[in-house]
Amino acid sequence: MEIKKENRRWLDAMNLAHPIVIAGPCSAETEEQVLKTAHLLKDTDTNVFRAGIWKPRTRPGGFEGVGEKGLPWLQKVKEETGMLVTTEVGNTDHVEKALKHDIDILWIGARTTVNPFAVQEIADSLKGVDKPVLVKNPVNPDLPLWLGGVERLQSAGISQLGVIHRGFSAYNTMHYRNKPKWHIAIELKKEFPDLPLILDPSHICGRRDTILDVSQTALDLNYDGFMIETHIDPDNAWSDAKQQITPAQLNQITQDLRIRQKNSTAEEFQRKLNMHRKELDLIDSNIIDILSDRMGIAKAIGKLKHDENVAILQSGRWADILNKMVEDGQSKGLSKEFIEEIFKAIHVESINIQHNVK
Repeated sequence: MEIKKENRRWLDAMNLAHPIVIAGPCSAETEEQVLKTAHLLKDTDTNVFRAGIWKPRTRPGGFEGVGEKGLPWLQKVKEETGMLVTTEVGNTDHVEKALKHDIDILWIGARTTVNPFAVQEIADSLKGVDKPVLVKNPVNPDLPLWLGGVERLQSAGISQLGVIHRGFSAYNTMHYRNKPKWHIAIELKKEFPDLPLILDPSHICGRRDTILDVSQTALDLNYDGFMIETHIDPDNAWSDAKQQITPAQLNQITQDLRIRQKNSTAEEFQRKLNMHRKELDLIDSNIIDILSDRMGIAKAIGKLKHDENVAILQSGRWADILNKMVEDGQSKGLSKEFIEEIFKAIHVESINIQHNVK
């Protein structure tokens, strides 16, 4: 698929002096709550007001959104503040009702993106509609599935597109509600540099105190902006209370963020950058050589185990190795998550090599 610059027409048309900011409550709860939040956000860097009208819940019984009756509230936001408005759509009925109420931007949520049938139905229902559509990453870390959602929309003639990085579900997450797995978004941006990429730090963090740090990481990686859940009374929100912030907190975050230059032509900067890149290239080459040597030893061990009819997986030793590597890595300033991900990948490859020894 070719992502054309036309796909970012909706973003370029805003002619922003700063990254796009999409803000508003996780859920539209009451008309008063929606309008009060919107009027407070009007005086911040917010460009688009968001509110969940339909809320997909993991288990039944929770608050699933106010439904269609909340759409006129978003229309009032447009009339009274001049901001664009956006909401999530999960099926063709949502699309029909959102378009009927002239919602400016639609987004497809993570639970919907994971279902190609649902995305295709939404894409078909949007044929001939000239509105921006944003696709959140699927809950599982699957780049082709994420891009597949974009491709289905583009194939249906949707010419204004974007993606939202909201992190990926995982067990035993410590620091994040949903692991960011930045490399997946970086790979997407590398393949399709003209596809607008927006961060949803609220769902990645799951708590308000780390939103600034995660948002700064996104700016450092040249993201196009943010979707941040913002509520007039976050602690009493009807959904996702812990990750929502007040409009005043949002304003402070946008003021504290440092917008980086894309590049610098300063001669000394370029000289030092090239020097460090050469160092990295050399180290990366050494890493490949070391990994090749390690897998050669794994193959020899596999042969030994095969000849002696010994099981490949030695769980106790693997647990000891991983704990030691995490401890050594942390002592050298490397994160536990980073070390675990690297050595789990190394371990899987070692197991595969030993399994294939004859």
